[in-house]
Amino acid sequence: MGDMPITRMHITFGLVSIPVTVHAATERRAVPLHQVHAKDGGRIRQRRFCEAEGVEVPYAEIARGYESPDGRLAVLTDQDLADLPLPTVRSIEVVGFVPADQIDPLALDRPYYLGVKGAGVRPYHLLRQAMADSHQVGIARMALRGRERLAILQVRDEVLVAQLLLWPDEIRSAQGLVESAPRPRRQELQMAKTLMASLSEDFRLDQERDHYREALDAVVTAKLAGSKPPHAPAEAPGGVVDLMAALQDSVDAARKSRATTAQRKV
Repeated sequence: MGDMPITRMHITFGLVSIPVTVHAATERRAVPLHQVHAKDGGRIRQRRFCEAEGVEVPYAEIARGYESPDGRLAVLTDQDLADLPLPTVRSIEVVGFVPADQIDPLALDRPYYLGVKGAGVRPYHLLRQAMADSHQVGIARMALRGRERLAILQVRDEVLVAQLLLWPDEIRSAQGLVESAPRPRRQELQMAKTLMASLSEDFRLDQERDHYREALDAVVTAKLAGSKPPHAPAEAPGGVVDLMAALQDSVDAARKSRATTAQRKV
């Protein structure tokens, strides 16, 4: 990892303290779009005005504020937020370990690589190996970007990863979203499993790509060239369908697509 760390922290594991560097493990890739005036293409700029003085305020003079129910205002500076009295402000405090399959995927948030050099190398690799051998992940508390978060500490190859978690009360209930239905017929269930197997054969997650970004690139390229941009295909007609027939057609289409792909590779 050649990138600069976001911050430096310590993994606290019982009485063991491991100094680590924290690095972003992911990056967003998108076509940069700006807000413009549709009539003439002029850029739209957002300006910050002070209601009390009626003047534009430079970003360096902007702070956060909390207004109490009785109207009093507490102004919080960046320094106030950076120096919150959190016990985890400089540490990744491991509070326990659980099997990896106990983590709710809905709770997973942004991951961070934890790098190590020097004195922390030996205990770092000890913790990594112990977690890998036990097939467990650590549950930790850490303060990042001004807020304390839960995180799971997990092993990815030779590196420890701290993946932030949503707090339990941040996951919304799905109650009432799904209407009840009769149990699927045996033939339908078997055909659905056959379709799953057909779609899974030769599937490679690492070969998936961002079709939205490619489509947006195509539209932007056409616009810059002064030509007519491509558009979305017509929406398929809706309505009631024969479920078994739809499943069988899907299996046939998956097999045909796989055969075409195999021929191209020859």
